[in-house]
Amino acid sequence: MSNVNASIGGGGAPPQLPPELAPIFREGIALTLAQWSALQMAIENEWGGRGSRAIAEQLVSDIFSWFTQSKEMLYIDDLENILDEAMLSLNTMTEDGSVEEVAEKLMIMHEECLEGNYQSIVKLRETHPPAVARSHVRQTMNNDEDDDSSDDDENDASNMMVDTSGSNSNSNPANIQTRGAAATAEDGWTVVSSKQKGKRNP
Repeated sequence: MSNVNASIGGGGAPPQLPPELAPIFREGIALTLAQWSALQMAIENEWGGRGSRAIAEQLVSDIFSWFTQSKEMLYIDDLENILDEAMLSLNTMTEDGSVEEVAEKLMIMHEECLEGNYQSIVKLRETHPPAVARSHVRQTMNNDEDDDSSDDDENDASNMMVDTSGSNSNSNPANIQTRGAAATAEDGWTVVSSKQKGKRNP
């Protein structure tokens, strides 16, 4: 963790945001999550099912409530747990440190808003949509909706890993690797062959 405090609050309830800044802070949370490529990838691919977008929207509310309604000190570890649990609800596992990074950004943003400073949120408005991600993200479970579709490689695998560390921020099918029998790729990923013989390129 870099320069963010591990907690906010001095032993009692954390300081509260001025009422006029609360909606701005909530917008900042939404903008930060909108730029979290691992989360956006899970939403776009509906890794958590058809309700994936609703899970992400609920996450914004949960984080806002955690910051504004907690009766105890705010610890960054607790915020990381909230983010982790939301990603698991989307059947997604991040391995790029982005959970910690997002949690740190939100803690810093909250501290700034407490001081009446919301310039970071203004910058987020200007830099939307998200930049290229440095993510290693994988789907941890298969959706049941397409169980009968054995011709679709992406739905056939029980696990998926997505490498977006390249120059392309799009979810390119070429970057999606299914996991099964072990082999080692050039970039250090464990690549597994699909259940089918031979992989078709859509």
